[in-house]
Amino acid sequence: MSQAIVRIISIAMLLLSGLATAAPKQVTLVYEATRNGQAFATVNETYRQEGNRYRIESVTKGVGVYALFGERRLTSEGEVTANGLKPGHFELHQGDNEKRSLYTDFDWAANQLNMKVKGKLNTVPLEAGAQDLSSFVYQFMFSPPAGTELTMPVTTGKKLRQYHYNIVAKNEVLELPAGKFKVIHLVDADKDAAEDGKEFWLSADHHFLPVKLMMLDEKGYKIEQVLTNINIE
Repeated sequence: MSQAIVRIISIAMLLLSGLATAAPKQVTLVYEATRNGQAFATVNETYRQEGNRYRIESVTKGVGVYALFGERRLTSEGEVTANGLKPGHFELHQGDNEKRSLYTDFDWAANQLNMKVKGKLNTVPLEAGAQDLSSFVYQFMFSPPAGTELTMPVTTGKKLRQYHYNIVAKNEVLELPAGKFKVIHLVDADKDAAEDGKEFWLSADHHFLPVKLMMLDEKGYKIEQVLTNINIE
C-alpha cells in the first residue's frame, strides 16, 4: 500500500473519530414539565462518557398529587463510536410496578434486538444505527440534523419503529428559564405517531441538545418539557 493511500486512510479515520471527541463528556439537563399548562413533574437527565462507554439516565419526579405515581426512570448504556452512540442495554421503570418495566438488549453481533415486556421476550431484527428512547436525542451531538427531514430506527422498549421528523426551522430563538437558545425545530412527520411521538427544539449552540419538547399523552393532554438548567463539561 502506497504512503499516499495510507495518509488518506489515516486522515479519514481522524475525521470520523473527531465526531466522538468533539462531543461533551458530561451533560446535566434539568427540565420543568407541564400538563395542559400546569406543572406536574421535574426531569433530571445526565449523560456521561468514560473512555468509549456512555451512560444516560433520565429521572422524572412528579410534583403535588403526581408524586403518587412514583419516579419514571430511563437508562441507556453502550459504546461511543466514530458514528456516535451504539446502545447495548436500555431500561424503563415506572414507580415500583415491575409489570410496567421494560428491558432491551442490543445484540449487535447477532443483529437482534431483544425486548422484554411483562416477562415476555420479543426479538426482532436489529437495524443499523438503531437507538433507544434515551439515546436517540443525544445521538444528535454526533450527527446533527441536516436537510429537511431525518429518519432513525428507535426502540421504545416494546417495539422498533422508524422515527421520521421534518426539520421545519433552523433559526428559531427560544427564551426559556435556562436562557436564550438558537434552535432547530423537529416535528414528527408521522401523522399517526404513537404515544412516543414528540416535537423537539435542539440547541444549535449547545451540541444540539434538546432544550424543549412537546407531546400529547394518552388522554390527549399537551405535555411540555422546558429546560431550566444546563451544565456541559
